[in-house]
Amino acid sequence: MISSMSSSPQHALLNTRTANAIADDARAFPIDSEIAWQKVLARDSSARFFYAVTTTRVFCRPGCASRRPLRANVRFFPTAEQALNAGFRPCQRCRPAASAWVNPLEKIRSHIEAHLDRTVRLAELARLVRLSPFTVQRLFKRAMGVSPLQYQRAMRARSLRSALKQGEPVTHAIYNSGFGSSSRAYDAAPLGMTPSRFAQGGRGECIAYTTARSPFGWMVVAATERGLCWLALGPTSAAAEATLREEFPAAAFRRDPSLSRWVEFAVAAVSNSANPTEKSASAPKLALDLRGTAFQLRVWQALRQIPRGQTRSYSQLARELGHPKATRAVARACALNRVALLVPCHRVVGASGAPTGYRWGIDRKRQMLAAEQ
Repeated sequence: MISSMSSSPQHALLNTRTANAIADDARAFPIDSEIAWQKVLARDSSARFFYAVTTTRVFCRPGCASRRPLRANVRFFPTAEQALNAGFRPCQRCRPAASAWVNPLEKIRSHIEAHLDRTVRLAELARLVRLSPFTVQRLFKRAMGVSPLQYQRAMRARSLRSALKQGEPVTHAIYNSGFGSSSRAYDAAPLGMTPSRFAQGGRGECIAYTTARSPFGWMVVAATERGLCWLALGPTSAAAEATLREEFPAAAFRRDPSLSRWVEFAVAAVSNSANPTEKSASAPKLALDLRGTAFQLRVWQALRQIPRGQTRSYSQLARELGHPKATRAVARACALNRVALLVPCHRVVGASGAPTGYRWGIDRKRQMLAAEQ
């Protein structure tokens, strides 16, 4: 599940694919290009659209006092956001972006985060940004990698985990995080264990685990009754087990040899010709418990989409997520991955294509990549 982060990733502009989603709804408010052109010629400051010049790559308000362009070089946009996302920059004279609508994605995110105490439905979000529920769902999932509902749950879990780590009383943390009751917080299980036990470093929680030798070194897998919470590598059985005890210092542990199936499954994800998932027929019947921020969860989901035998650079993965400047954040998410092999962060390499840092050792990373070829 999802835990705390200092701040969720900010989205200054929608990416081009998101702009396409908005365009679907913009057809409901079409711009008559001839009428719009006449308003540009008349420098009509009351006109509610924007025009862009393809030769200068600048967009303006209709009332801008700049030199009139040729009609053949002009495009019209209902919002400044769409002009920005089409690759045009705002005019420095009339400053059209200053009056731009609030980014729909940001409005949706802000609204969800302001109402964690109740379920925010798609219809409500659709009314907020004047888009259809279908477009809201598609726009949000394309940009964030999760649905609005999943995002809300992530924010609640993030808030709860942060409050518990800071020592806030369990009951206060539950209600202040937006859960309507303690039963809902326990049922949602955003921590992989009950909130009270998480607050105590896993105290009172019984975590089943096993260690086993694999082609990539010793592996430890661990699970609570709610799902797999740890899969790590080490040079020895004791070293691998130590990583688990460091994560849950107050928990009770018991060996469960049946979990060795997860070791076999994880190795198969790298060594076999197929690329299995936990939903496949051969997968062990236990849910994964991916703990991280909303952005980290997006990165881990993207990692699981990289086909076996292929790699991505950190910057390439950042671009695919719609955040080309988030290379460091992507690298950090890979470094914090708690489920080796099944969330294949070893498939992310440097810009040159050479293997770079890996949480469980660069030599293991090279070995895994070689096994996948």
